[in-house]
Amino acid sequence: MIKKIVGVTLSFGVAVAIAIDGYIVFFKNQQTTNGTTTTTASKTTTKNTNSDNKTETTSTKSTSTSKYKDGTYTGTSTSTRWGDVQVKVTISGGKLTQIDVLSSPDSQQKSIQINEQALPTYKSEAISAQSADIQQISGATETYKGFTGSLQDALNQANNEV
Repeated sequence: MIKKIVGVTLSFGVAVAIAIDGYIVFFKNQQTTNGTTTTTASKTTTKNTNSDNKTETTSTKSTSTSKYKDGTYTGTSTSTRWGDVQVKVTISGGKLTQIDVLSSPDSQQKSIQINEQALPTYKSEAISAQSADIQQISGATETYKGFTGSLQDALNQANNEV
């Protein structure tokens, strides 16, 4: 009887943990704001002619201030418990557009499996967030530390050159 109670309790705990992890992974992107600022300017001019008054309005312009300088930047290799992680980022139009993982822990099969699942999520979240401020995936803590460390270094390089 005690085994059944422990089993049910453990199953319930695992279900709750999975639900929380799913929420973080799938709904976090909706809460992330973009790091660019938009400024809107409009201008109205009035011209008087002999027979009638004409008003001309120029079109509204939106300009986005760039957060990063365009180019390709390689972050420093960040050491983790299971191996080094290093990324290369591409900045285009002042925005983070691509992240390539140059190295990640691959000495054990478990590390390879974790990285195959976690890295694509980390990459897409970082591009959406336009920063290294992303949510960690349960079970991929070391990958998260290495990925965000190397990514932040690359973004700092892009930011310093603006």
